[in-house]
Amino acid sequence: VQLQASGGGLVQAGGSLRLSCAASGRGFRRYDMGWFRQAPGKEREFVVDIRWRDGSTSYADSVKGRFTISRDNAKNTVYLQMNSLKPEDTAVYYCAARGAGSSRYDQWGQGTQVTVSS
Repeated sequence: VQLQASGGGLVQAGGSLRLSCAASGRGFRRYDMGWFRQAPGKEREFVVDIRWRDGSTSYADSVKGRFTISRDNAKNTVYLQMNSLKPEDTAVYYCAARGAGSSRYDQWGQGTQVTVSS
């Protein structure tokens, strides 16, 4: 699949944003989908993912209770609702896909910038 992330922007601390990742190509419903982020000068880190098989999710501790991932298989889209944003959430956010049977996320979107001002 090819992935296109959108929805980033500038927001004040405590605010909210919703990111979207639209997938093109076949088989979206059989892909695990994840969000990762990379802050300036830091390595890319896992944020959250959602499994295709049962819809189960995993969250990084830093975003638990604030971020929510969801997917709409009819629209080939995965969402990331981000609430109570903090300046430390500032990063480029990437969506990624992992095919059934694959051990790692190996298909990536282009990233969308999220900036949280204090």
